[in-house]
Amino acid sequence: MSTFKRLLIGPPKKSRQLREERISKLKALPILSSDALSSVAYGYQAALSEIAFIGVAGLWIGLPIAGVIVLLLIALILSYLQVIHAYPNGGGAYAVASDQFGPVAGLVAGAALLIDYTLTVAVSVSSGIAAITTAYPSLLPWTVPLCLLGILGIMVMNLRGMNESASILMWPTYLFIISIVAMEVVGFIHLSHAGWHYKQTPQFGVLPKEITVLLILRAFASGCSALTGIEAISNATPQFREPTIRNAQKTLLWLGLLLAIMFAGTSYLTFMKGLQVNSNFTLLGMLAQSYFHTGFFFYFIQFTTFAVLILAANTSYSGFPLLAALMARDRFMPRMFELRGDRLGYSNGIIVLSVLASILIIAFNGQTDELIPLYAIGVFLSFTLAQTGLVKRWFKTKTSGWIWRTAINSFGGLLSAIVTVVFAVAKFTQGAWIVLVVLPLIIYFGIQVHRHYDRIADHLRINMAQLKPLAHKTIVIVPIGGVNRVVAGTLSYALSVSDQVIAFYVGFDDESIEKMEQKWKQWDTGIRLVTARSQYRSVVRPLMRFLTTVENYEGAPDHIIVAIPQFVTRRWWHNILHNQTSIMLRTILLYRKDIVVTTVPYHLGD
Repeated sequence: MSTFKRLLIGPPKKSRQLREERISKLKALPILSSDALSSVAYGYQAALSEIAFIGVAGLWIGLPIAGVIVLLLIALILSYLQVIHAYPNGGGAYAVASDQFGPVAGLVAGAALLIDYTLTVAVSVSSGIAAITTAYPSLLPWTVPLCLLGILGIMVMNLRGMNESASILMWPTYLFIISIVAMEVVGFIHLSHAGWHYKQTPQFGVLPKEITVLLILRAFASGCSALTGIEAISNATPQFREPTIRNAQKTLLWLGLLLAIMFAGTSYLTFMKGLQVNSNFTLLGMLAQSYFHTGFFFYFIQFTTFAVLILAANTSYSGFPLLAALMARDRFMPRMFELRGDRLGYSNGIIVLSVLASILIIAFNGQTDELIPLYAIGVFLSFTLAQTGLVKRWFKTKTSGWIWRTAINSFGGLLSAIVTVVFAVAKFTQGAWIVLVVLPLIIYFGIQVHRHYDRIADHLRINMAQLKPLAHKTIVIVPIGGVNRVVAGTLSYALSVSDQVIAFYVGFDDESIEKMEQKWKQWDTGIRLVTARSQYRSVVRPLMRFLTTVENYEGAPDHIIVAIPQFVTRRWWHNILHNQTSIMLRTILLYRKDIVVTTVPYHLGD
C-alpha cells in the first residue's frame, strides 16, 4: 500500500522544503485564476439566458449589464488588492470579516466560501465533461463516472503538491487566454473592415415592453457568475514566493486586466454578431464559429475552453484546503485540516473537498444546469462581507486615500449585496434553497466545534505550580484465551509494569474452565488466575463485571491496566481471521474511566 501511495503522489518532503512549494507569478496566474477566467465561457451567456425570451430586441440590454459587471470587477480587484496588503496571511473575506466584525461574521464568510469552492469543483468538472459528451453522445450514460474520474485526477495532482501540479496545469489556461485574445483581435479587425457594424447587429437603445427592473437584476446577477474565483488569489497569498504581497497583488492585477479584456471583448463581439442563446451551442462556440467556421482555430478554442473549465476546479484545490486550515487554526474546523501531508499540502482538505464535490456530482447526476442555481451565492456573500469590512476598516484607520477607498468598497459591497439577494430570491426554487439551508448548518457546526475546543482547553489547563506528575498504584489484568506464546509475552510485559498481575479467563462451560485451571497450575507462573463462566457466551460482560469489582474493592489501585494480546499478521487479509475480540475490548474499554488499555503485539510468522 505504501509503495502504491509513493507511486501515486511521490515521496514525502521535509518541512524545510515548504518554501520550495511556493509558486511564482507565472504559475500562480493560471492556477489561481482558472476559475475566474473560465467564466468567460458562460458569464455573458448566463446574463442573456434571463432575457432570451424577448428575442433580438432584448440583446442590446446585455451590453450595459456587461459594462456594470466590468465596473464591479474593477471594484473587486481594487478591494482585494487592499485585502492582500492588509491580510497577507490569506483567508480573504474570512480574515477581513473576522477582524472587523468578529469571529461569527468570519465564520459566515468562511462557510460561504467553503460551499462555493465545493460547488466550483462540481460545476467546473460537470461543464467540462458536458463538452465531451456533446462531442461524443455515446458517453452520455457515463457522465457521472467521468466526472468522478476527473475529480480523482485533479485530487491526485494536488496531493502531489501545488508547485508540481502547477507545472502541468498552467499550460491549458495560457492557451485559453491566447485563443480568446486572438479571437478578439481577429473579431475587431473583421468588424473594422465591416465599418464597425454588421447586417445582423441588433438595434441599440430601444427598450422592449417585456423588460422589467427585476428581469434586469436577474440578468445582472446571473452574469455576475463571471466574477466567481476573483477572491482565490487573496485567499492563497501565503502560497506565493517572496515578496509575497507584491507578487500576489501583481497576479491579481493581471487577472483583472485579462478578465476585463476577455469578458468585455467577447460580450461586445457577441452583440455585434447578433448571436442569441441556443440550448445546443454555447455563445462562445458560436462566436468562434462565426469567425473561423469549423476550421482548426474553432476546434482549438473549443478544446482550450473544455480544458480550462475542467481546470477551473483546480482553483478550489488551492483555496478550500488553505481556508479550512485557517478556520481550523481558529478552532472553527476540526484540527485535522491544519495538518500538512507527506507532500506539504493540506491533504485532508484536498480529500474532503473531493469527497464533497463527488457527492454533489452523484446527487445531481452530473448535470451542470441543476448545479448552477446553487452557484455564486456563497462567493457574493463573502464579497459583501469583505467589502463592508474594508469600509469599516477605512473609517477606523482613516489612512491616506481612505475616502476614495471607502467609495470603491461601498460601491462594490452594494452591488455584491444586490447580487446575493437577487440570486437567493430568483434561484430559490431552482435549488438555491439548498445553499441557504446548508450555510447555517455549517455555521452551527463551526460554533459547536469552537465551543468543544474551548471546553477541552479549559478542562485540560493546569496550574503548573500545584499539579505535578505522581506515581500511581496499578494492577494489570490480562484477558487470556489459553496458554500460548502470545499470552506468555503479554504476561511478561505486565510483570514489567506492575507486581500485581491477574490473568482473566472466560469459559462457556464448567469443563473448559476446569481444563484452563489445570493448565495454569501446571504452567506454574506464580500469577493469579481468575476465571468466570459466561452463560450467554459473552467475553465482554464478565470482564466488565470483574473490572467493576476490582475498582470497588477496598484499597483498590488508582489505575487498572488491561493488557490485551494482539496478533500482527504478515498479510493484511489475515487480520480478518484474528483480533476481533481484542478490537471489541479496546473499543469498549476506551470509555471506562481510570482504565488504561494497552495492546501487546505478537508478530506471527507466515
